[in-house]
This record gives sequence, C-alpha cells and structure tokens, in this order.
Amino acid sequence: MKKFLVVFLFLASFLFANEFVNKESSAFGTPINKQTTSPVKSYVGTKNLYLSYINYPKHIYKNQRFEIEVKALITRKNYDYIQTRFLNGKNMIPLNPKEKWKKSTNTKNTYTNKFYFKSYESKFQMPTIEVRLYKGKTLMEARRISGLNVTFSEIAKSDERFTNVIAKDFKIVTSKTKQYTNKEALTIIDIVSNHSNLEDFYIKGFKEQGITVIEDNYPNQHVIYYIVIPIHKKSIIFNYYNTTDNKFEKIILPITLEEELVSTQTDLNPNNSSFEFYKKIAVGVLAIILLILFVWKRKYIFLVLFLIVAIVFMLFAMPNKTIRLKENSVIYILPTKNSTIFQKTKKEIVVEDMKRKNDFVKIMIGSGDNKFIGWVKEKDVIKN
Repeated sequence: MKKFLVVFLFLASFLFANEFVNKESSAFGTPINKQTTSPVKSYVGTKNLYLSYINYPKHIYKNQRFEIEVKALITRKNYDYIQTRFLNGKNMIPLNPKEKWKKSTNTKNTYTNKFYFKSYESKFQMPTIEVRLYKGKTLMEARRISGLNVTFSEIAKSDERFTNVIAKDFKIVTSKTKQYTNKEALTIIDIVSNHSNLEDFYIKGFKEQGITVIEDNYPNQHVIYYIVIPIHKKSIIFNYYNTTDNKFEKIILPITLEEELVSTQTDLNPNNSSFEFYKKIAVGVLAIILLILFVWKRKYIFLVLFLIVAIVFMLFAMPNKTIRLKENSVIYILPTKNSTIFQKTKKEIVVEDMKRKNDFVKIMIGSGDNKFIGWVKEKDVIKN
C-alpha cells in the first residue's frame, strides 16, 4: 500500500512539473513567424550604409523643377553596385531616377547624388528614398530615408505675361522673324536656361506656337521655339520667374522682318509666280498657233510641234504632286544643315512636293491664305 502511494505521488509531481514548465514557456517565449519578411532587412550583417540629405527645398512653385541632393556613407566593401528606389511618393516622381552615384573626392567612402523632381499640383507627397547595395544579384544591405515636408504655391495666376517658366537663369540667344502669310509673321526664338522648366514655356495671347527642338541636359536646357504673330507686331513681351533673385524678370523681344527670309517665301511656288503665269500663257498661245497652221497648211510638221507644245503646256499646268511626311518631321526655312527650324509636324501630313535639292525637298504646306513654303529632309518623306 505504501509502495503504491509513493508511486502515485511521484507521478503526480512529474505531471505538475511539466505543466509548470509549459506555462513558463508560454509566458516568456515568443513563437517565430516565418512569414514575416522585409526587403530592407533581408541582408545579414551590421549597419554599413548611412543616408542623409545635403540639400532639400523648403518651398516649391507649380511647374518648378527642383533638386534634392543625397549623401550615402558606405563602409561596406563587398558590394558591386548601388541601386536607388523611390517609394510611397504621390504626384511626385524623379525626372532622373537612374542617376548614378558619384564618389566624393574629399571624404572617404562617401557618395552623392542629385535627383530632380517636379510637381504640377499641391496634393503631393515626397517619396522615401531607398538605397540598396548588391553583390551580383544578392542584396547585401539597404537603407531608407524618408521624404521631408515641402510647401507648395502657385505664382502669377493672373499675370498674362507669365510664361510658366521658373528658372535660375534664362537667356534668348537669338531670334528671327519672317513673313508667314499675308497677315502673319513667323518668329523663331533660340532660348537657353539653367535649372528651369523650359518644356512648359508658353506665351499667352498667341494661338499657333510650340517647341520644335528641345535639348534637356538638366540642369541646362536649350529650346528652339516658334510663334506665329500678327505681321504688324513690333515686339513680344513676357515674364519668367528668377529663382536667384526671387522676382519676375521682363523680357522684351524686338520683332524685325529679315529681308533674306522674306525673299525665300517670295515666288517659291512656280505655279503661282507671275513669270510662270506668263510662260504658261505663251506656251498655250504657241500651241494654238501651231494647231491653226496645221489646219491651214496641212503639214504634219505643225501637228508634231503642236503635240509637243501641248504636252509641255499640260506639264506646266499640272499641280505639284503631293507627298506624305512622317510624324515629327522637322521643317526648315532653307535647304541647309544650319538652317533655322520653324516647325515640327505632330502627325503624318500631306504636302506639295515642289522640287529637290541637296537631299532636301521643297514643300508647300497649308491651304488658302495660310500656305507657306519650307524644306524637309528626304529621309522624312514616306516612300510609297
């Protein structure tokens, strides 16, 4: 009986001991969740990557391009390349997301990068910047730096002279004006700027205008701009916002019709020139005379001459043949490589083919009083 009681107490103490251990484990231990992952913490090792901002704007304007400069201190050696990602941004994306990091010459293990952004509306959120270090395809380390708060405002809402351009520097290199139609002139403006948004350049009050060429090597920009103005216009006045001086700068562009450009548009259509008109009349009259001579003299030589002259007359009287131009074809004032560009086609268009010269094609575009002459490269003509 005593032996049975001892065995019972031993078993009871063993069971209670196991229950106590289980309770202790559940109170102080935490289960491992194998499903929890983080792309930023998927590497192994200590922290060897530190991020900070060097330059960051406090306030921006609508359409303004602005710059953010980031510094990365990298003490790790076993990596091949750096990748940059932009996360959680709203109505705000970098214009140069693949910009390469540059190693600092003054500080060891330090890299810098400049990213450019632009916002068209106030409802935006700056993105978090994530920098990743890779060894081959293996992520070695990654860090994030959150975007800072930036205030936003729109300027010159009611200013009819404001061109939407916000720039550190803005300069008109040159301008040319030629007769476009009987009532209009075409002005070509060559513009360079720095830390600007020339892609938004627009002069209010003129219907027909646009960018023909843009070279965007930000922070430097270069634009060839065309604008059709009333032929009596003596100047174009507009403003841009200077971020260096924080004020509006007024630009006055004098308009002068250049005679050599006007001459390129005079009698350029052989079918419409006075000389061609009288030439056609002369050939037609000669054909009639030869026909009368044939009827009167009954000599076949007059008939042969009549047929030849009649064919020539028909060739003179025929309108110019038409060709199709490719989308984004550039139209030049003269058939030379350095000629001024004054328009760029937005889609395929049909134009009159007038003649060929030096790999260029002289064309007439438009209709009625709005016809004008230009030159395109032969490579821009769609071959049938």
